[in-house]
Amino acid sequence: MTTRWSRRGFLAASTGTAVALGLSVRASASPPSAVTAAEADEFATLRQKWRTLLLGEGFSPTSEPFKSRLAELGSTASQLQSSMAPAAGSLWPDLVYADPEPDTDQESYGYSGNMNASYNRISTLAQAYSQQGTGLTGDTGLRDAILTGLDHLHFEVYNASQTRYGNWYSWQIGAPQALLDVCVLMYDQLSAEQIADHVAAVDHFVPDSAVAGYSGTSTGANRVALCRVLALRGIVGANSAKVALARDALSPVFPYVTGGDGLYADGSFVQHTTVPYTGSYGSVLLGGLGMLFALLAGSSWEVTDANRQIVFDAVEKAWAPFLYNGLVMDGVSGRAISRGLSASDTKQIQQDDHLRGHPILASIVLLGQGASATENARWRGLVKGWLQRDYYSPPMSNRSIGLTGLARLKSVLDDTSITSVAEPTGHRLFTNMARATHRRPGWAASLSMADRRITYYETGNGENLRGWHTGSGMLYWWGDTFGNGQYSDAFWPTVDPYRLPGTTVSRKVLADAAGGDWGASLPDVNWVGGATDGQRAAVGQYLKGLQSTLLAKKSWFFLDDTVVCLGAGIRCTDGTAVESTIENRNLGPTGATPFVVDGTTKPATYPWSATLRGAAWAHIGGHGGYVFPGGASVKALRDARDGRWSDINKGGSTTVLNRKYLTMYVDHGTDPTDNTYAYLLMPGATAAQTQARAAATTWLTVLANTNDQQGVAVPSLGFTGVNFWFSGTVGALVASNPCSVLISEKSDGTAVICVSDPMRMQTSLTLTWNRAVSAVISKPSTVTSATTGASLKLTFADLSTTKGATRKVTVRLG
Repeated sequence: MTTRWSRRGFLAASTGTAVALGLSVRASASPPSAVTAAEADEFATLRQKWRTLLLGEGFSPTSEPFKSRLAELGSTASQLQSSMAPAAGSLWPDLVYADPEPDTDQESYGYSGNMNASYNRISTLAQAYSQQGTGLTGDTGLRDAILTGLDHLHFEVYNASQTRYGNWYSWQIGAPQALLDVCVLMYDQLSAEQIADHVAAVDHFVPDSAVAGYSGTSTGANRVALCRVLALRGIVGANSAKVALARDALSPVFPYVTGGDGLYADGSFVQHTTVPYTGSYGSVLLGGLGMLFALLAGSSWEVTDANRQIVFDAVEKAWAPFLYNGLVMDGVSGRAISRGLSASDTKQIQQDDHLRGHPILASIVLLGQGASATENARWRGLVKGWLQRDYYSPPMSNRSIGLTGLARLKSVLDDTSITSVAEPTGHRLFTNMARATHRRPGWAASLSMADRRITYYETGNGENLRGWHTGSGMLYWWGDTFGNGQYSDAFWPTVDPYRLPGTTVSRKVLADAAGGDWGASLPDVNWVGGATDGQRAAVGQYLKGLQSTLLAKKSWFFLDDTVVCLGAGIRCTDGTAVESTIENRNLGPTGATPFVVDGTTKPATYPWSATLRGAAWAHIGGHGGYVFPGGASVKALRDARDGRWSDINKGGSTTVLNRKYLTMYVDHGTDPTDNTYAYLLMPGATAAQTQARAAATTWLTVLANTNDQQGVAVPSLGFTGVNFWFSGTVGALVASNPCSVLISEKSDGTAVICVSDPMRMQTSLTLTWNRAVSAVISKPSTVTSATTGASLKLTFADLSTTKGATRKVTVRLG
């Protein structure tokens, strides 16, 4: 078969042979007069730096795990080379990119995705050609295949005369990133004409106007990815203006935002306007910035914007709170939770929270090279701790992380001057993305909610089709040495999506992708948030169900060894049952974990179910305990559930998986009118500890659990927490308007009163604490009046401007 690509491929191969013979074939894509010798040298230096960033450094190709990974890369490349079959509309038979009806529908997304994937495969070939130890290093046959593939894709689909179809991402970020990476790796094998063709194609699909405004698809992580494309296009094509544009276009990414996409002062990170995305798009942003900072450091285009310090600060403010023992918490990973096992992944590597977390650790290491020495040392200590504690999925065995990331992580593990940092304790409330994290010795928890600004969940591109209720108060938790695979081990395709732990849900049947794509569905509620002193917290969610009449008030009080969970005002007219799920623990393929209720071991058979009437406590062996103040009627079941990744992601594997679950839930019945629930979660507690807490009936006082207020007091901790959904009196507290209040009484005779306005609507608030107070030690400017004596009366002004943040007042008691 004689085609245009084959002739070009032959010419390219001939050019490569000329290089091998020492003949000069390199030429700039810019006119020679436009680039000085000094500029040419600088572009060459930058190409070499990018080559190193792509291929890695500081590791031996003959040492493990690199030896095996390089051999695997070579084997993969060999398979891809042998299966490459250039034809009209495809480069590989399984990746047809020719769209018979070009559009932006789901089918066209698939065709554009195949074009992107074709470039990714060529990038894999180029890495195998360039890396040592692959068995294909410098192989002329592989070189010819790479050049043939590049020419074929250029003439067929990715060129300056092509109109894009399908997913914009494939044309503006995915394909050009892979293409430009290949151009750097194969630069000495490409002719000036080929380089000019490729950069012209990039200019066509990624014009300067792509970063002219900070909006739409050019914000946050996407903006960073576009800047990477522009920078590499400038470096490959010897165009200083493009590199300068890329550098300058990064600046809008750095400042804190107060709405929409980007980093917030409280550590929130949002992408797609309404979706918490620290663990997915946030990972892309962090990794992209780390690479661009490293690439341009010391060059004429170094990133010097002072606001880049915000990114450095965000390592510990935004990313670290969601990293635990090497994993990144699913509550901030959006659609990525559904990308477990892909049908098209020849390696069949199941992605999960750990495998998503490891690249973030590698990005932190890289970013540290541009930070201060103090920050770099501290971050390396944090990373070392996360690496060492990841017993469930050791990072050095992660087959999906690139060699460069693997090398960075290995360098930290091998650095004896670094002392690993232990997991911190404390509470973080991310009011701008309706998320919270709580860390205690031995365990960590994360809470996901939804409000007028933050979506219930995100679906799109056929992904995360049943994530409907992940924002309805889902409470995740992990132990320090147990339960780290709870959400990693095929949880998402096999769990009952109507019984996610912590949630209150109508059993109304929802369609796949209900609510619309890209975080379109937002509950019409304002009261979501809480107050925290940095160690404990009172958090609340006014819940409105997705495509449902369900209403509920939900509160969580995060304490030292316990999370107190309250629900009230639960009502619905859907004509279906309503349930509050206390727990839905993934017990893996075998599920033999013992379950004890009030001292009696329940059957371990599957299926099994029972109604636990008047239950005081329950315990799941090796996991934790649950206490029901005053006794409760709880339904429990052991369930062996089948599922496929394709059930929740159209690109997922169709292989049937089975996992066994132990579930506890409160059945509120059909169309409840004013139901409640109350329980204590004790992660990591033994059965004896759980029983003891249940017997200590005075340890906790439930001050209120109504549609108007919810609150608790734990005298032994000096803790009082109240969520005022409406004004009123709860215990010793009186609030004039809705607010969240936490009081922590200290052993030194002082107390800290923490107040927030989760609704972001209160122009004034009066809070009275009927407790003797002798003096106010400190108060924020929002407190306009403070009266002490037999009681404390605080008047707050303009809380609506604080974006739901906690304001603290310290007083002396007595």
